[in-house]
Amino acid sequence: MTRIAKFGTVAVCTLAMAAAACNKKAATPSSPSAAEQVTGEANADGSTLKATVPTLQSPINGVRLTALQPVILVVGNSTTPYLSVPLSYRFEVTNAAGAVVEDVVVPGGAGSTSRVVTADLDSEAPYQWRCRPEYQGTAGPWTARAAFVSPPSEGYLKGAELYDPLMNGKTVGTIVGPVTFIPGVGVRLETFGSRIVYELPEPLEDGEMSALVTGVTTNTEGDKTKIFSMAQGYGDLTANPRRMTVEKRGDGPPGAIAWRFLPSGGDGVDTVGAERVVRQFDPNLVYFWEADWRDAFFRVRINEGGVAGRNIYDFGKGYSGFYRPEPHVIYLGGGPARGGEQAQTVPGMIIRQVWVSLRPRPDFANK
Repeated sequence: MTRIAKFGTVAVCTLAMAAAACNKKAATPSSPSAAEQVTGEANADGSTLKATVPTLQSPINGVRLTALQPVILVVGNSTTPYLSVPLSYRFEVTNAAGAVVEDVVVPGGAGSTSRVVTADLDSEAPYQWRCRPEYQGTAGPWTARAAFVSPPSEGYLKGAELYDPLMNGKTVGTIVGPVTFIPGVGVRLETFGSRIVYELPEPLEDGEMSALVTGVTTNTEGDKTKIFSMAQGYGDLTANPRRMTVEKRGDGPPGAIAWRFLPSGGDGVDTVGAERVVRQFDPNLVYFWEADWRDAFFRVRINEGGVAGRNIYDFGKGYSGFYRPEPHVIYLGGGPARGGEQAQTVPGMIIRQVWVSLRPRPDFANK
């Protein structure tokens, strides 16, 4: 009786445990989130998004872009091995010095993704770019860097900087009087009254104005004719209190170089007497003309044969005060002058690659 009682007790307990186990619902395995399925251990480059590297499509292999096309970066989209999610793409553009000039994230496209570069790129300069996928702030692997050469600039006026190539049949300035655009060469200012006028969005206190000039003879017509000039606002250039003029004179004597620079709140400088030296000019040669005002010193240089050519003139003087014309108006040639048209522009000169800036003249402006 005792054994039967013990056996019965064990049987009852076993059945009770089985019933309790049967009454419990089977546990359901938890499903990983979308983020968990596309992230995990780091990729070889340290990124954690589980996605393939985008495929570089264009521009690649150092291609030179033309002036008529924007810079458009294109990649073939990445794929995610475990779950399809809407990826974004980060595009990074760097200059020749390795500095990042644009870093932008854009939504993925259908099959491929593109980005139009909006950063201000230097003209005809080397750049590199790369791209990576991203999802909810998590980054995937970068592509290798692809190279391209930026398109030639068609000219611009921005801040205290001006660039106008003038070889493309157009200008970013305002034309006054008759001019003729010569493709690939520049613009010919036909008469004393011909000029191109620019107004800088911001005044340039220190910097340079330079250009390449052809078609100039030693004994051109006119008197105090000018290669380029600048002033505070418009009107009579001769009476302007913030003027700068660089002259290649016709008479008095032919081929004489003269200049004047009037700053604010100080003493101006100019050439006087024997400082107005004579130089011989060949209309078939290119001449680099530069006026530079930095660190309270004004200087004019002329190189025969272009920027890297033989220097034929280099003279300057120290001044006091500062230069801040408002508005800052630039003239190719000369503006209106009380001496009449013969004291304005060197007639027939052909000018191109105009540069006005605090920055040194870039290589792309030397062609």
